[in-house]
Amino acid sequence: MKLEVRNLRLPLSEFSLEVDTEITSPRTAIFGPSGSGKTSLLESIAGLREVRCDRIRFNEATFADATSVLPVRERRVGYVPQDDSLFPHFDVRRNLLYGRPKVAQDPAFSLEHVARFLEIESLLRRDVRQLSRGERQRVAIGRALLSEPRLLLLDEPLTGLDGKLREAILEQLKLLPNEFDLPLLYVTHDRAEAIELCDEMLLLERGKIIGRGAPAEFLGGDSSSLSS
Repeated sequence: MKLEVRNLRLPLSEFSLEVDTEITSPRTAIFGPSGSGKTSLLESIAGLREVRCDRIRFNEATFADATSVLPVRERRVGYVPQDDSLFPHFDVRRNLLYGRPKVAQDPAFSLEHVARFLEIESLLRRDVRQLSRGERQRVAIGRALLSEPRLLLLDEPLTGLDGKLREAILEQLKLLPNEFDLPLLYVTHDRAEAIELCDEMLLLERGKIIGRGAPAEFLGGDSSSLSS
């Protein structure tokens, strides 16, 4: 796992997102307060934002550089937005299969395996408008997995969940990278989530990475101890 984001520049309403970094940990948190540019960074990696950069590259695939941009679908990035963005006129099964490659390649990403892993097998014929917040979030994660991604981006997936549901989905997310051999970037402003789920954390404030290190280093609340 090697993700390079080199000299990325994106003007936002109150500041510019300016990131130059390399990520090698397969479980990395993008941590910071609301409005710090975390979602914009994920959208830039996914190809949902038009940005200026020297290079965005994941392993051997160049997503963007100074002269070219790889289309979103060809990046093979699974993106789970905070609002889940499920289609209300589709049932759960059709939502899950939306965006699935016409020719599936990896049996690990079969509908049966994903539904079983996320414990949503009983929901496949349900109307998504009848789902709870936790059920909707599992379906959104499942839809991203069924696109057969090589990288998974999660934007605060546990926001708005109560304690029991939050812990249940967090346990699934902890198992997910090994289950599917899939690295993830996890956006959060919750320290406990980042510490429990991730091996590395990037601290983002007003569009800039001001520190990085092991998530447990945040327990004392002193971000100045992190290496920049």
